[in-house]
Amino acid sequence: MLLNLSYNDKNIDRKVDGAVGKPFSIKQRIALGGVGSPKLSIAKTSVEIHNLLELDNNSNSCNIEIRPRGIIVRFRSLLETFGLIIPFYKLNLQKGGNSLHSLHMDQYFIQVHTDTKASQRFLKKILDQRRDQRPPSPDGPPEHPL
Repeated sequence: MLLNLSYNDKNIDRKVDGAVGKPFSIKQRIALGGVGSPKLSIAKTSVEIHNLLELDNNSNSCNIEIRPRGIIVRFRSLLETFGLIIPFYKLNLQKGGNSLHSLHMDQYFIQVHTDTKASQRFLKKILDQRRDQRPPSPDGPPEHPL
């Protein structure tokens, strides 16, 4: 879901926390080695996000925050901060050409340049978090042959 996160609105906070969970505690953030991405340059976006980014002449960039059950992709347009709230079960991360990655959710997508090691490590951290949040298989763990 695409939301305006500029103002402290309890209804929006509840929606975000319900979709991706409350922010990690300081102890958890240190254990994870940080939950925020470096500044990522936006290469291409879906129509809804593109229309927001075209309203100003600033460079199009975003950052990503990891939450317990998903991620928040934040970007600015004019004087407003917008967030694309993506639960892990709806997240589709695709590698494009050289140093390009796309984050997809329903009808929204953001393609970002990942030309630094820090940004590539962060995307790997997102995949690791998503893998850890996956529910166990209904059949249980696979049995090892004796």
